Amino acid sequence: MPLRLLEITLPAQVALEVPELLKDMAYIHVRTSEISEQSCLLNVLLEAHDVEAMSDFFVARYGHQENFRVIMLSVEATLPVSVAAPESSPQQDVPKSAQRISREELYDDISHSSKLNSTYIIMVVLSTVVAIIGLTRGDVAVIIGAMVIAPLLGPNMALALSMTLGDADLAKSSFRVISAGVTTAFVLSLVFGALFVVDPMAPEILGRTQPHISDAALALAAGVAGSLAFTSGVPAVVVGVMVAVALLPPLVVFGMLLGAGHAGPATGAMVLLMTNVICVNLAAIATFVSQKISPRLWWEAKRAKSHARIALAIWAALLVFLLGFILSGYVAGV
Repeated sequence: MPLRLLEITLPAQVALEVPELLKDMAYIHVRTSEISEQSCLLNVLLEAHDVEAMSDFFVARYGHQENFRVIMLSVEATLPVSVAAPESSPQQDVPKSAQRISREELYDDISHSSKLNSTYIIMVVLSTVVAIIGLTRGDVAVIIGAMVIAPLLGPNMALALSMTLGDADLAKSSFRVISAGVTTAFVLSLVFGALFVVDPMAPEILGRTQPHISDAALALAAGVAGSLAFTSGVPAVVVGVMVAVALLPPLVVFGMLLGAGHAGPATGAMVLLMTNVICVNLAAIATFVSQKISPRLWWEAKRAKSHARIALAIWAALLVFLLGFILSGYVAGV
C-alpha cells in the first residue's frame, strides 16, 4: 500500500497529548513541531489505508478549533525504508475491505479526472477519430490505441461515487461531463457515417451490433477494475482501457451506422452501449460499497447507504431488462 504524510495543524497544547492520542492509531512515524504560541504541527507518516481513520479522529476532535487543518501528501519514498505500521499498533490487522485510500483522496482524484473543459473535449474528439479509423479498417491495435486515451473513465467513476456517497453535486457534474463526451463522440460518428461508406458487415463493426451476455460480463469486470484502480491509489490508465473498450466503440459504431442509414444494426450497437454503461456503473457502485466508502458523519452515511441501495436496485433492474431483451433474440434479428 502507498504511503501518505499527514500534516495536521492543532492547538499548541495538544503537542503534549500526542503520544496518548495516537496510542490506538496505526502509523509509521510521527513528529511534532511548534508553529506559534497557539499552534503546533503534527506530521504523521502512515499507510494510505490508515489515513481515513486518523483524519476522521482529528476532524471529530479538533475540527471546530480555529486554524485546524489537515493536509495529505503522497510519499514517493522514505529512509529508512518503512512499509508497514509498527507491529504493536492495534490497527495492524486492517480488514481487507479497508485496504484503500481515504474517501477524501478518492473524491479528489475522481472529481479532478471528470472536469468538463476544453482538454476533455479534445481528448474525446481524438479518441473518437482514432476509434473510427480503427473500426472501419478492422485494426484492433488502432482501436486499443483510441482506448488508451480513455476520456470516459473518470466521469463514469464519478457518477458511481456520487451514487455511493449520495452526493447530488458530484452526480450533476459527472452527468454533465458524460453527456458532453457522449454527445461529442456521437455527433462525430454520425457525421462520418453520413459522409462516408460504412460497411455494417466489417468484423469490428459487426461484433458490436450483436450484443451478447459475455459483453455484459466484460463491462462488469471493467467497472470493478476501474473502481479498484482508483481506490487502491494506483494509476488508472491501463484499467481505463477496459472501461473505454466497453463504452466508446459501441457508441462510435452506433453513430456511424445511424448516420449511414443502417438503423437495424445501429439498434444493436445502442443496446450494447446501454448494457455496458449500466454494467460499469453497477459494478463500480457495488465495489465502492463493498469497500465501505461512505461519508464521515453518521447521518450522511445513513442517507448515502439508502441512496446506494436505490441506485444498485435501479441499475440491476435495467440490466435484467436489457439482458432479457438480448436473450430474446430480438436485437440479433433487427
